[in-house]
Parts: sequence; structure tokens; C-alpha cells
Amino acid sequence: MFRFIPRQDKFFDMLERAADNVVAGAIALKAMIADFAGVEEKAKAVKEIEHEGDIISHEIFDSLNKTFITPFDREDIYALASALDDILDAIERVSNRMLIYRINTIQTPAQEMVSILVSCTQQVKATIGCLRDISQTTRILDHCIEIDRLENEADDKLHTALELLFANSNDALEVIKWKEIYETIERATDICEDASDVIEALVVKGT
Repeated sequence: MFRFIPRQDKFFDMLERAADNVVAGAIALKAMIADFAGVEEKAKAVKEIEHEGDIISHEIFDSLNKTFITPFDREDIYALASALDDILDAIERVSNRMLIYRINTIQTPAQEMVSILVSCTQQVKATIGCLRDISQTTRILDHCIEIDRLENEADDKLHTALELLFANSNDALEVIKWKEIYETIERATDICEDASDVIEALVVKGT
């Protein structure tokens, strides 16, 4: 009988806002490493985007506690919102580490990996945009497949970056710094795939 009770479509709005914000964070990080000047201001901009993400996440969690009927299972909404928040946390961690580690020169693999991350977040955004009509099965799964492909590409880039790092650097401290940065960028793409997995599960449920 619940199908006759109006659903709270505000969750779609909030999830789409969160996804937009994640893309903004990835683009801000890309801009930061593309022109590595004014790093403090650029890191601050990324932090502000991450803070906005926290606000949106809290709005979603608060609404879940106050809403009886949701567009799909509240556990899935929580998992998806949490994944979006975690992606932004990873993005902010990258910019923060570049700042506090006093990185002077950006490694090419980092630029390549962040470009992949931007594409990955854009695909997540597109997938979330389809949730208002879960019957768009093929379209949704196509986005999920692309997210998986991008995550695999980022994983390959990470392996190559680490091989080059250990082969070409004699500075142990630089190796430690860049290893963490590379792995955190790749972790962000992993979480994009986590978000995709939640959405794929929704399609299977047919909600």
C-alpha cells in the first residue's frame, strides 16, 4: 500500500546537489595541480567545497531520520550519501597533503590520475541524475560500467606511478609524500566505484 503514499523526492534533490559538489571538488583539485601557484588559496577553496559536502550530508541524514517514506531504501540513501562525502574527504586530503608537504613540482602521473578522477565524479553525477527514473536500467548501468573502467584505469596509473617513483627517486621523504598522494587519489576513484555499486544494487532491486 505504500506506493500510494507520496514519496519524498527531496532526497533526489539533495543527492544531486551532493554529486554536483563532488564534481566541483574534483575540478578544483585539478585546477590546483594544473597551475601550482597560490596553493594555499586553492587548497582553501577545496576545503570549502568539502565543508559544503558535509552540510549536504548532514541534511540528508537528518531528513532520513524525519522521513517515513523514502524514494528507495534508507540504507541505500545513507550508503550513497556517505560515499559522496567520502569522495570529497579524499579529494580534500590530497590538496591538504600537497600543501602541508610543501610540494613544489607536480608529478605528471598525479595530473593524469586527477583527470581520471574528474571523469569518474562526472559519471557518478550522471548516474545519480538517473535515479529519479530507476527504470532507465541500460542508461544507469552504462554509467556504472564506465565508472568501473575509469577506476581500473586509475588503478593502472597508480601502479605505473609507484614504479616510476621507486625507480627514479633517491629521496626517501619524497617517495613517502608522493606515495600517499597517489594512493589517496586512487582511493577517491575507488569510492566512486563504491557509489556505483550502491546504484547498481538499486537497479537490481528494481525500486
